[in-house]
Amino acid sequence: MAEPTTFPYETRLNVLHGPLELIDVKAMADACEYKWFNQTLCQINSSIVRVGIIEGEYHWHKHDEEDEFFYVVEGKLLIDLEDKTIELNPGMGFVVPRTVLHRTRAPERTVILMVENAGIIPTGN
Repeated sequence: MAEPTTFPYETRLNVLHGPLELIDVKAMADACEYKWFNQTLCQINSSIVRVGIIEGEYHWHKHDEEDEFFYVVEGKLLIDLEDKTIELNPGMGFVVPRTVLHRTRAPERTVILMVENAGIIPTGN
């Protein structure tokens, strides 16, 4: 049996906030000491909103069943696809459709929000 792959990311899948709770993304980002941090903030119906405070690159992966939405709060996010790279600056968003091979990169410390299905596996299928 193959060993599970480990990744150098701090990924927290617990839902941090419930309905009617204030979510302070800036305070969370300011306090973050990790180079690549992911935290599920809240759940809305069958979707979740996750914050990422990132610098560096993620591995190539895809999601067989889920689309992903990325929104840049601060910094710069590069989304590598097989045939091009999408550059997102603050205030910009992009959807990566299910089954599309992709990799995210942040050349500088970047804060992003992601909207995904609650059951998504962040590292891909």
